Order: sequence, then C-alpha cells, then structure tokens
Amino acid sequence: MKVLVANRGEIACRILKTLREMGIPSVAVHSDGDGDALHVDLADEVAALAAPSGYLDAPLLIETARRLSADAVHPGYGFLSQSAPFAEACRAAGLTFIGPSPEAMRLLGDKRGARRTAEECGLPVIPGASECDTLESARRAAYAIGYPVLIKAAGGGGGKGMRLVGDDGALAEAFAAARREAEVAFADPRLLVEKYLAPARHVEAQILGDGREAVALGERECSLQRRYQKVIEEAPSPGIPESTRRALLDAAVTLARKAKYASAGTVEFLVGPGGEHFFLEVNTRLQVEHPVTELLTGVDIVAAQVELALGGRLPEPPTPRGHAIEARLNAEDPHRGFLPSSGPVLMLDWPSRPWLRVDSGIRQGQEVRPDYDPLLAKLIAWGASREQARRRLVEALRDLTLLGVATNQAFLIQVLESEEFRRGETYTSTLEARRWPLPEVPAEAVAAARRALATRPAEGAGDGGVAADRHSPWQEPDGSGRLVP
Repeated sequence: MKVLVANRGEIACRILKTLREMGIPSVAVHSDGDGDALHVDLADEVAALAAPSGYLDAPLLIETARRLSADAVHPGYGFLSQSAPFAEACRAAGLTFIGPSPEAMRLLGDKRGARRTAEECGLPVIPGASECDTLESARRAAYAIGYPVLIKAAGGGGGKGMRLVGDDGALAEAFAAARREAEVAFADPRLLVEKYLAPARHVEAQILGDGREAVALGERECSLQRRYQKVIEEAPSPGIPESTRRALLDAAVTLARKAKYASAGTVEFLVGPGGEHFFLEVNTRLQVEHPVTELLTGVDIVAAQVELALGGRLPEPPTPRGHAIEARLNAEDPHRGFLPSSGPVLMLDWPSRPWLRVDSGIRQGQEVRPDYDPLLAKLIAWGASREQARRRLVEALRDLTLLGVATNQAFLIQVLESEEFRRGETYTSTLEARRWPLPEVPAEAVAAARRALATRPAEGAGDGGVAADRHSPWQEPDGSGRLVP
C-alpha cells in the first residue's frame, strides 16, 4: 500500500509521521510556494501541484496518485476532505479514500443532509432552514426564525463561509460574503440559515465507525472561538453534567450507525446553560483537535482511519485518563482584528516536555505564506487534572520562541490565564465579548534585543542598521526601528 496525502502544513506532517510508523510508503504534494515546506521532507515521494489552488484540484490529485502508483488517498482536513465527489472520484479511479464513503458524506458531511438525518434519528436540531441558495430564501428563513441568525456554508467546516447577521439590513452583504468564501474554500456555494443561540457551549463527540458499528472516544469542549474558528480545545468538557455528556455520545453513535459510517468523524452540538443540547453538524473527516482525544485515550486516530479503510476492526472504547488542553498557534495578530500575518520564520525553538505534544507544520527559515489557513502548529498539554494541564500549557507557551512572523502566542497565554478559563466558564461568545489588552514584551526579551542590536554592524546612516532589516521582529510595522513596547 502507498498513500498520497492530499494536504499540506501541520496535518500533512501529522499523517505522514503515522504512515512512517506503520511502515506504509507515502507521497506528499505541494504547490509552487510550498516546495520548502516541512511536509515535503517527511514523505517518501513528492509531486508538485503548481498553483496554490492545486490542493483543491481533484482530477490533478487523482492523476498524481495514479502516476506514482499510490493505492490510497488521505485528505486530512480542509480542502477536499469533506467532498463526496472527490471521494467518489477516488473510488472510480481504484483508489482507497481514507475517510467515510461518499454516501455517508452526503448523509452527514453535507450540513443539509446532516440536519435531515439528525431529525430522522430524533435528535433536537437548531431552528433553521436547510436550503437558502438565494437572498430571498435566506430572508424568508431569517424572518421565520427571528434574528440574530447564522449563515453557514453547507459543504464545509472550519468556520469558513459563516456569518452572524443581527438584522435585515446586514443580510445581503453577509449572504454574498459567505457565498464567496464557501465557493473559494470548498468549491461549493450552497448555504443554510440557523438561529444564533447564546450563551452556548460548543461540545463535540469523537467517533470511529466501521460501516456497521460505531464507538465514541469521548467529547471535547471547543467553545473558545474567534470568527467561528476554534482557538483552544480541551477534554473532558468542564462545563456539562454527566447526563448531558452521555446523551451527546449516544446521539453521535446513533448518527454514525444510521449513516453506516466508516472512519473517524466528529458530531458537534451546542449546549445551553441548563444542559439542553442541539445537534449542530458532523465533520466527516479528521478534526484539527483530534490530539486532545489521543492524549486522553491512547488511540492513534490516524492509524485507526488507515486500518478501518483496509477493513480493520474498531478499537475497544477506552477509558479516558486525565485532562488535555490544546492551543492553536496561528500566524495572526489578535490585537489587530486577528489579521493573518506572513513572512519568514527567523527563529524557532519548540519547548520539549514529557507531558507536551507539539504538532507542527513549519521550521526555521521557512516562509509563511498568506495563501492558506494561518495555523502553524498545535501545542497540547496533558495533566492528571484540568488545572495541571492548564499550568503546563501556559509554561510551554512561555517557553516557545518563534520570531519573524506575528502569532497569537501571547494571546493564548492571556486566555489560559483568564478567570473565565480558570473557572471553566467559557462559551462561543467569550473571546469576542471582551477586550484583550496588548501584552507587554517580557523585560528579558527586550534586553536581549537591545544587546543584539548594539552588536550589529551599521547598515544605514544613524539607524544602527535596524531600519534596513524589514523582517526584524523588533521593529514597528512602519519600519521606524523602534523597539516594540
């Protein structure tokens, strides 16, 4: 067996490492700008895709797999990972798609199909309308359920193609923006409209299925989000009663059995303050935050995907142990509206601890490009208790050195140290409901920068060479050479 990994960045590295551990030959693909990316060096063979959009080019990916005699394709997450037509095309080409069947994707991966299937299984769903492909139909749905509403992409996830609309005056612009984003991200412009519920927790159940039976590996709390994309995830959820937890896991298994689901997947729910819960959607793919569950259960979910694709058996549901928290390190500036950032990674030093896992897609000297999702790496800490895991993750983030591109590193520490997080009182609105002050640069970092600048040879009249280096992490964005306060 040889597997082509139809993805890039952190998740491609993650999959390639497991394939190597399993002794399975691998093929990596890359666009023009990704030739020096870390995932390229981890594969046994490499193929170029040319344009940045190559990761969405299904015919090219399939042709590449066949040309290099690959037997299977692993889509990772994002891009074509939830595309039923891609899974179907792989099947028609004689390639094993390491994920659910096209039929299961249409039932669950498509948000419209998932709502219908959930209703058939008797699950409570959020009030809304599954088919809103015109502005007029979206307006009718919004009037029927009442503002505020969420416009959502029907064919993808990850917060892309999603807009919160508070009144009718904002609907047209939000509808057009969501439709454009869905088309670019998933090649699927279809939309639906749902009632916006707040306050609510976002809790998801990790499932594995073999096409007949399914098991739940536990739940994860994913409420801390910005722009509908998760920032920090943890397990077990600190804010739901045991009865709600059991109900969510049972509902997830029921859905998986109904769809004859085979592979890893995630069933997502919104949970109200009283424990009432509503089905949200199904991600018919590997989830970004899957390492949280892996640290608690010891199950390698990527290896399980491969084994299930080859007809293997489901693992026994393990007993979760301890607590795990994951922080997503993104190339973005949280204090400037989470604007994505790009540039070279000038210095990189990951922390190393027995209780810490770092899933990274970058290395020192690599150029972070603006063409893709800003996720650079994930840091996941395990502890015997939630508080121990929290302290350990804060320690790891403080020990991380990444210079040359703006990241949310300091912001993550702020969130983990906040009273809301310490108490476990986090909701989908928590991050955007308050102002997070600009953190101070540690005194030792400023002193180190001053020493480095003092010993540099002059490169310009009177500027000490600072202004000449536009990539210096110690400069203001205007190139003035002033130390960042």
